[in-house]
Amino acid sequence: MFNPKKIEDVAKQLSENLPSGLKQFAGEFEERSKQILQNQLMKLDFVSREEFEVQQHVLLKTREKLEALQAQVNELEKKLAEQA
Repeated sequence: MFNPKKIEDVAKQLSENLPSGLKQFAGEFEERSKQILQNQLMKLDFVSREEFEVQQHVLLKTREKLEALQAQVNELEKKLAEQA
């Protein structure tokens, strides 16, 4: 779901921007940053791109069926009005 490369890039950017006195901890900081970012992102309520596309397709099919049913209802209402 999440691109591990992007998480690593963010963690690396964070460690590179540490003040010079903290550079000795950069490796550990980068690893912990990666872990924290991954944990926090996992808590978010995301769906995968694949699931999104499946649901988008389902919605499109449902919309098409609804339009077809609406056309049938309109036709039946028209016939009833003609008979009355």
